Amino acid sequence: MKAKKRAVRPKQRASALKQIQDQKMARSAFDYVRGSTEKFYDWLGGIDKGTIPDGPPIWTCGDCHLGNLGPVANVEGKFEVEIRDFDQTVIGNPAFDLVRLGLSLASDATVSDLPGLTIADMLERMIHGYEMSFDPNFDQKRDLDQPKTISRLNKKAEAATWTTVAEQDIDNEKFVLPHGRAFWPLSAEERREINDLFATEEMRDLATRLPARKDGADMTVVDAAFWRKGCSSLGRLRYAVLLQIGSKSDDRHHCLMDVKEAVKARAPDKPRADMPRDPAERVVTGARCLSPYLGERMRAVRLMGKSVFVREVLPQDLKIEIDQLDRDEAKGVAGYLARVVGKAHGRQMEPAARKAWRAELQRSRSKSLEAPTWLWRSVVDLLSDHERAYLEHCRQYALTR
Repeated sequence: MKAKKRAVRPKQRASALKQIQDQKMARSAFDYVRGSTEKFYDWLGGIDKGTIPDGPPIWTCGDCHLGNLGPVANVEGKFEVEIRDFDQTVIGNPAFDLVRLGLSLASDATVSDLPGLTIADMLERMIHGYEMSFDPNFDQKRDLDQPKTISRLNKKAEAATWTTVAEQDIDNEKFVLPHGRAFWPLSAEERREINDLFATEEMRDLATRLPARKDGADMTVVDAAFWRKGCSSLGRLRYAVLLQIGSKSDDRHHCLMDVKEAVKARAPDKPRADMPRDPAERVVTGARCLSPYLGERMRAVRLMGKSVFVREVLPQDLKIEIDQLDRDEAKGVAGYLARVVGKAHGRQMEPAARKAWRAELQRSRSKSLEAPTWLWRSVVDLLSDHERAYLEHCRQYALTR
């Protein structure tokens, strides 16, 4: 793999990352929604009590948009579509995840030039799919009809191997992380601290969890780099670490570790919620409750004096990327992903709480529409706010670039 862009030195990172984030958010209204989580939380903080129903206190994603769901694998190599980002996870109101997902889907539909009637149909499918996941007999593999978008993504995940990861992120000729667009050089202090972290037994245990790797095997940091990845989290510490596990040529394995800084969540939590104070511990705890396949592969540690979490990048871990949606596909994706979110929420509730929450969701709706009034009004209000903010962002970006 050849680097196509000049690498950014450590002292240049802050300004470079801000410029990249502004550019990403100016690409489309959908990209702006993905990168402007603060605006969503500000909106939640400004609405009147009772505008959105108050669901049971459970671990929520906090930033449940389209790109934060996708196939993730467990240590045995099995995979399911789950929530895959937990930077903002808190014990909060599950309805907020529904509103955020609805906003993301509606924004993507708008960018895809779909009519308002399709957005209304998408929210119908979304709430129907979410409620279906609370049925006691619900089975994701049996009851979820995969839209073409999801089916293609799952086939890609099923076929993925270590070679897939290497081809995307690693220079196979030199077996290093190539400095350029995605990977930037480290400072001497960063490299030293990363080497020290991956010399610990905790990291060895994490890296040898896959069945093919021997417990207690030797582990060496082959290369490491600052990882320019994401949108709303740009500006925080993010590192890619390439490891060799095992010392003999016939028993060596390689893996790529993602090390990401965790910060205090902006997503609103429930009063007196019992959550870990350490941001990375909060992220890992939320992940284990919402997405067990991914959560079991994460660890909370300290690096550079900051709270970070570590996970191995497995070949099956993919995000949902949709350039254009047609009407039928948009409705299918909305229903499918809502059921995935509903399963993540429902597994944390006792049967009585699931029944009560489902009954609450079925209130405040017209005789002919399934989507409750509060969901429709919230998404429309947010779409309007974000469209206005997006255009202003583009104007400011144009003035400063």
